[in-house]
Amino acid sequence: MRAKSHLAVLVGTAALITLMGGGAADAATTSAAGAPAPPPTAAAYGSNPGAGASFVAGGTRFYFESYGAGAPMLLIHGNGQSIESFKEQIGEFAIHHRVIAMDSRGQGKSQLGTARLTYELMAEDSNALLDNLGLKNVDVLGWSDGGIIGLLLAIHHPDKVGMLAVMGANIQPDGAYQWAVEGIARMRKRIEAQLPGAKNPEALQFQLQLLDLLGNQPHIPLSDLAKIQIPTLIMAGDRDVIRDEHTLSLFHAIQKSQLAMFPGATHMIPEEDPARFNKTVLDFFDKPFAMPDSKDLGWFD
Repeated sequence: MRAKSHLAVLVGTAALITLMGGGAADAATTSAAGAPAPPPTAAAYGSNPGAGASFVAGGTRFYFESYGAGAPMLLIHGNGQSIESFKEQIGEFAIHHRVIAMDSRGQGKSQLGTARLTYELMAEDSNALLDNLGLKNVDVLGWSDGGIIGLLLAIHHPDKVGMLAVMGANIQPDGAYQWAVEGIARMRKRIEAQLPGAKNPEALQFQLQLLDLLGNQPHIPLSDLAKIQIPTLIMAGDRDVIRDEHTLSLFHAIQKSQLAMFPGATHMIPEEDPARFNKTVLDFFDKPFAMPDSKDLGWFD
């Protein structure tokens, strides 16, 4: 498993310690102009001065990068990750889209702030980014925690989201398999045991906040998904960290929805099989939305 994979799939390992990076520190301010930057060559996604910029909302500084031109597309990454986690998507998506990706609060180069970390707070951060850029009706792709944030953004700020694609998202903590729930609890105990006398208590406390997101949040009523009236693509691997029946409940609760269950795939398909994942996302965003139904084929008329 890669060191920068989602915390949800690092359950039961010690790799959480590597995820802090500089997320809770002050974000570096870049001087990117309004014109979108091309995909980087030498510079890595998430650390590209030619594409990066920052803004302040509620006293907290956030870092984001923009690439390409065309219909805007917002990418929202998963727990403990950063813009860099979309390295397999940004270049391809930017061929025909203006791709915008932000480091979520406390992660990557974005500051943490002082408020308790919640999905609702991070959805407001994404809304603040779109306000800062003067954008509405944006296509939004969220992966894992990013999918939860995308759902909340569409529920509470429907004018900001034109189409929504979510990968491996849940709306209740028990949407994950029991092995994940139990693993998160074990990780929490290990970190709590390190706190007394720790040289880096702030880093450990932040890791506990990330685990709180995974283990104790979100709590989105299924009925709230009915508020999402835009075309929505619900995705998951058939061996995801999210229970398949939970994924299906999201699909059935959203009126204008399509479902993609990737066969032979895990929660990490955007990294593990980007060609298949990217094609599915781009087909959804770029082709006319349709909801054909077998009952309309006239077989039993």
